[in-house]
Amino acid sequence: MWVLFGGGLVAFVFYILAVSVNFLNLFGRMPNLKTLENPKSELASEIYSADGVLMGKYFRENRTPVGYKDLPQNLIDALVATEDARFEEHSGIDPKAMGRVATGLLTGGSGGGGSTLTQQVAKVLFRTRADLNDGLLNHVPGLRMLVIKTKEWIMAVRLERNYTKREIIAMYLNINDFGSNAFGINVAAKTFFNKSPKQLNLEESATLVGVLNAPSRFSPVTNPERSKNRRNWVLSQMNKYGYIDQRTYEQAVAKPIVLHYSVENANKGIAPYFRTEVSKSLLQWAKETDHDLYADGLKIYTTIDSRMQKYAEAAIAEHMQLQQKWFMQHWKGQLPWRDETGRVIPNFLQTSIRRTERYKSLFNRFDGNKDSINYYLNKKYKMQVFSWQGEKEMMMSPMDSLAYYKRYLHAGFMAMNPINGQIKAWVGGTNFKYFKYDHVKQGKRQPGSTFKPIVYTAAIDQGYSPCYQRPDVATTFPAVAGRAPYTPKNFEGGFSGRSFTLRQALARSMNSITAWLVQKLGPETVVSYAKRLGITSPIEAVPAVGFGSSDVSILELCGAYSTFVNKGVWTAPMMVTSIADKNDNVLREFVPQTREALSEETAYIMTYMLQASTTEPGGTSVILKTGFKFPYEMGGKTGTTSNYSDAWFMGITPDLVCGMWVGGEDRSIHFRTGAYGQGARLALPIYGLFMRKVYADKTIGINTNPFPKPQQPLSIEIDCSKYYGGQRDTIPYDQKLNQTDLNDLNNQDI
Repeated sequence: MWVLFGGGLVAFVFYILAVSVNFLNLFGRMPNLKTLENPKSELASEIYSADGVLMGKYFRENRTPVGYKDLPQNLIDALVATEDARFEEHSGIDPKAMGRVATGLLTGGSGGGGSTLTQQVAKVLFRTRADLNDGLLNHVPGLRMLVIKTKEWIMAVRLERNYTKREIIAMYLNINDFGSNAFGINVAAKTFFNKSPKQLNLEESATLVGVLNAPSRFSPVTNPERSKNRRNWVLSQMNKYGYIDQRTYEQAVAKPIVLHYSVENANKGIAPYFRTEVSKSLLQWAKETDHDLYADGLKIYTTIDSRMQKYAEAAIAEHMQLQQKWFMQHWKGQLPWRDETGRVIPNFLQTSIRRTERYKSLFNRFDGNKDSINYYLNKKYKMQVFSWQGEKEMMMSPMDSLAYYKRYLHAGFMAMNPINGQIKAWVGGTNFKYFKYDHVKQGKRQPGSTFKPIVYTAAIDQGYSPCYQRPDVATTFPAVAGRAPYTPKNFEGGFSGRSFTLRQALARSMNSITAWLVQKLGPETVVSYAKRLGITSPIEAVPAVGFGSSDVSILELCGAYSTFVNKGVWTAPMMVTSIADKNDNVLREFVPQTREALSEETAYIMTYMLQASTTEPGGTSVILKTGFKFPYEMGGKTGTTSNYSDAWFMGITPDLVCGMWVGGEDRSIHFRTGAYGQGARLALPIYGLFMRKVYADKTIGINTNPFPKPQQPLSIEIDCSKYYGGQRDTIPYDQKLNQTDLNDLNNQDI
């Protein structure tokens, strides 16, 4: 008997050693000591605002670990009572449970039900049933589970030697899947109850422990009754092992499960358009440095100010909701997609649908069969759609949905600090869940008159003074190589014949005087200044260049305008300040990229010129003073393109430059009149609403001082008052439009 027992013991020890070293590759790999000492699970990377607010995460598995000290005792008790009642007594393997497993395996049973908490940690961390299941014997029927269990036993013992019981408990709760894209107790508590783990009460802890056994089957969201029964069973186990008394148990099982359910995803959180754009550069950095953005638990610290971001999003929502209402009334009963002559574009929707992923999928599915494709394009489904009154459930076909969304106006907004280049707010669209396209960097449209300051910058550099006078008369560019003569007209179509200073002309956005400057300077000079000011998009050297005939982005224009405020130094817009690892060790720090673009004098004169639009009679931005009643120095420039396809506004203060655009997804979708479609009407109010909130928030500390003047005396004259004569008392150039704007904004209760 003793000989048999001794022989069996030797055989067992040899078997354990053979599995440990993967003898002849029979059993499959085992993790090495280094891996065991530093087990790795996927951790979500977190992205923070400059003022320390968590903006969102990047992840495949949404997991953010917590330490044992952050776990409530009732959660630990529930887990031990349910999963491993003898956890404190064993060293990784529970002999009683092991005997039960062995009996099951020998009798042809499942062998399940005997894993300790430590074994379960080993199974999840080291994927014993997947990654390490590659030995020759793993494919032999009847031996596979024995080998897997043996590996788990070996690794459980090793884990117990390397970690304390508390560390193993924390590991278990951090690595497991709770369903609803919640990996680990930290995210699970947030997802199901909107709490931190430490805030979980007894019933909530029991619910989450119950979920662990089968996240889908026991989900309190999709299977509430089953989840409640499972929770009550967990509570009964706690009562059985003395963690709670009978009265506490009876009170707990009588309570309902009260959820505060919200799944974290890319559509939620602060500045989703910004986070998406940041991820593009981070992925490149991660590739170059052998990091995984979605699994390494990185901490990304950005330039965004969460308060400004909130105010920017609120301003967009408030303004665009009203504009959309007017836009729908403007086109009520009519199709808004029109060509330059105002006629409906034939087959507009049919052409547009071919650019969608749905059409491409149907085309591939049916090998281009038009009847099948059209059937499914016109088949109605129940779908959730965006509206400014909240999501609505409607019966729509893909074609209906396309027609519905094509009628929506879109917007983009960005604010940056011109001194250090830090982007403080970024709103790429009206709703990230439904409109993923970013209108700050990704989208590029004709900037209209917001491009004019680049022309005036070149003029100032060439020796022109803001007080230089020029009559408001037509300027014609002669015909050249296939291009007809070109005579730009003013906004209202005619020319007054009166003389205006350059400062007045820019304030009133007069095309006639801008055209004359372009002709005198040459389109090539204007293009060179655009490049100097950070415009990287292709700019055509054509007569219309001064009126924004080439597409640019909000991001580029913000960089250009920042040069004026930053004493002539162009600073690249900056999104991220640093990247740290999961332990807060800094991996990379970012510094502003700058270059000298203009003289300090020219830059200051341009800030002085841009202020005129808010103070000069007829200035296109006077509503900032008369309507919003801002008492501080600020400058601005409106922009409107042909047929009112694009509405722009650029605003500057001593430490904040803002750019915004409003328009349709397609250039053919827009208002028909300047009363609704011009930049001063459709884009500028966003700036006013935003700045009002920023100025009111004293915690931000926005600079309300005047624009700083150069230390050296200016070499050219800027006080133009003696040239005005009585013109200041005459009817402002744009009074009718500005009064309309003011009335409309008063209706918005500003």
